[in-house]
Amino acid sequence: MDDASRRGALKACGALLGSTAFARALAPLTEWTDDLSVDAFLQKHYKELTTDEMAAVLTRLEDETALDHGVEVTISDPRPTPGVSFGYALNLSVCVGCRKCAQACHVENNHDRATHNSYIRVLEMKKGSIDLELGRTDYAHPVPSPERFYMPVQCHQCDNAPCVKVCPVEATWKEEDGIVVVDYNWCIGCRYCEAACPYHARRFNWEKPEIPAEEINPDQGYLSNRIRPQGVMEKCTFCLHRTRNGRLPACLEACPTGARVFGDLNDADSDIRWVLANKRVFVLKEDVGTRPRFFYYFDK
Repeated sequence: MDDASRRGALKACGALLGSTAFARALAPLTEWTDDLSVDAFLQKHYKELTTDEMAAVLTRLEDETALDHGVEVTISDPRPTPGVSFGYALNLSVCVGCRKCAQACHVENNHDRATHNSYIRVLEMKKGSIDLELGRTDYAHPVPSPERFYMPVQCHQCDNAPCVKVCPVEATWKEEDGIVVVDYNWCIGCRYCEAACPYHARRFNWEKPEIPAEEINPDQGYLSNRIRPQGVMEKCTFCLHRTRNGRLPACLEACPTGARVFGDLNDADSDIRWVLANKRVFVLKEDVGTRPRFFYYFDK
């Protein structure tokens, strides 16, 4: 029996038993987390939800957030704009390793405060090398440092994404605008995607995220920065709750040197297309065939 059929059978059992009795029956399956309600457990896959069902899910999640965290939030489900194909480029000639991008990601995406998590790792690299294994993220000296350059690494939104291929329950997939997303309510936390990613761009929630109410970003997206439950995978989504509404990613807005360029690859007049046409551009680990949408370049 597949997951959809299993959930359908469980839903039928719930109708027969009643919600209270059914919740008790499910307790052994859900005791690993306080976040998983019966409704959440029985929720359909994202792609199967009707408009009305999604509206009910968003309302439930908003109510749960208010109850759990004491703050009113708005959780939306912005869809891709037809014909738009997102890409990102980063100028390594001007990145100074300040990590303001990582901090902006941390705040924008409602990461657990205790772990200082972020979807962005800034690697300090020796000039002349792009071996990620030799890069350091724990540097504590003033930046930039002589004989070093800095390489922020995040999800590359690969067109041939290995993380998508290995997911056993189809909890992660690639959207029409190129963004690879995760349905946190469908993820089973097996971490296969984390192992498959050659860029170390996936994160696992070992603990229930703890964020002070006054620090929670209330502008949230179902597939992006809503507060994730314990035991699921998460990743950068190019801030789709922002970019699908005509705004720029939080990391780009925070960059003090203008090192980051984001835009529509299908727009011949976009900044990202100009960079790809006029700069010395490369992608990380081209040999593994992931076909990333995240590019690096130098001015000279």
